[in-house]
Amino acid sequence: MPPQIVAEQLPDTRKPIARPGLRFLCSHPAHFLALGAGAGLSPRAPGTFGTLFAWGSFLLLQPWMMDRQWGLLLAVSLLAGCWICALSAQHLGVADPGCVVWDEIAAFWLILWLISPCGLGEQLAAFVLFRYFDAAKPGPVAWADERFKGFGLRGGFGIMFDDVVAAFCTLLVLALWHRMR
Repeated sequence: MPPQIVAEQLPDTRKPIARPGLRFLCSHPAHFLALGAGAGLSPRAPGTFGTLFAWGSFLLLQPWMMDRQWGLLLAVSLLAGCWICALSAQHLGVADPGCVVWDEIAAFWLILWLISPCGLGEQLAAFVLFRYFDAAKPGPVAWADERFKGFGLRGGFGIMFDDVVAAFCTLLVLALWHRMR
């Protein structure tokens, strides 16, 4: 009987990409989305630039989108975001790269959709609160950030999950603020 040849799966030995550029951004549609059409390429505060991109794109799309369309876009964005973020993180060689901002985009779209219609002041408050919860990661956001680490879909889910929790915390604070007024 001939000996069996077992294919060994070797670990990826590529070095992580320290600072992706336009070549990486344009190399795959998932990278373009994950990096927020380039917002994630910001050398400082890419998450803030991703959230600003989300805010601007929401304001541009809002006049043409009904609630049903927003609901569908958000469902697809959140579900596909797990794969988009996982693939880009894997290609970058970093489990949760800062330049991947699709998680901020989808989460902030969710916030803006749920608080609409509202004025610029409330949108600004939502922006500041979301950036606080996403960057500082207090309490439940830190728990969510640590819960799902690694590569693959689990890691992609983890990248998305902590931002959804940050969105929930933002919405909770806004709801409590409205209740107290």
